[in-house]
Amino acid sequence: MCNSGTLPAFVIAEGLLRNLQIVPIARIGQCAGMSDPLLLLIAAAFLFAGFVKGVIGLGLPTVSMGLLAVTMQPSHALAIVIVPAVVTNIWQTFVGPYLRDIMRRLWPLMVGTVIGIWLNAGMLTGPYARYGTIVLGVLLVIYAIIGLNKFSFNVARRDEKWIGGIVGVMTGVVSAATGVQVIPSMPFMQSIGMEKDELVQALGVFFTVATVALAFNLTSAGLLTAATAWPGAVAMAASFTGMFVGQAVRSRLQPETFRRWFLIAMILLGLYLAGSAVYNIVR
Repeated sequence: MCNSGTLPAFVIAEGLLRNLQIVPIARIGQCAGMSDPLLLLIAAAFLFAGFVKGVIGLGLPTVSMGLLAVTMQPSHALAIVIVPAVVTNIWQTFVGPYLRDIMRRLWPLMVGTVIGIWLNAGMLTGPYARYGTIVLGVLLVIYAIIGLNKFSFNVARRDEKWIGGIVGVMTGVVSAATGVQVIPSMPFMQSIGMEKDELVQALGVFFTVATVALAFNLTSAGLLTAATAWPGAVAMAASFTGMFVGQAVRSRLQPETFRRWFLIAMILLGLYLAGSAVYNIVR
């Protein structure tokens, strides 16, 4: 977790290789064996994402989605991100005594998110899927700007359930299209006055629910299959390695300085993803 005593205002998501498929787009058939360079790319992306999570306590799915989207569609990237995200978030879910209170306060947010993901289920694989990288790039920029400015607002306790339901649906719609679950859920969770440790556990609970809902979407679309098992295993091993390294060097780094430069890098990555995707569409 952050040593600064406060959490950053973010969580912690088209250069397409169209002829290279990690998983089949259709339900039938299997993809060819994954190349070593692509596995190395996956390992490097998750190693860095795990390192970020180890240093600042947040960000693994968003960072890995952003990095993988440089070379593949968001739907294929999400199929690889799912398993490491679920495992790390389940661990975070049960580390702390606040689970009952979290479920009582955040159930409208979680239900709304599941509904939004279900309503927008076809966005990752449908006719508008090519725009997913643009949206992902824009979200990375928004995510980083919010973090740099430490934007926050307060929601009264009496209003948090109905606002949470609306925020959940919005988050689900965005997540179904991009795989990123931090906008607008993270600012909302920071606005309802949770203590730091409770917020960390709440993030684990929320992201577990959202990621499992996304897994159903991917399975229905034929994207989450046995073909993703090997890259998923590589991703998981790299994630935990990066987390352990990040935790080991945390005391030697200034978390706020690292977070600032990391967010600046996310802005540049988001601009690149959105710009290259627009270029590929209009050319």
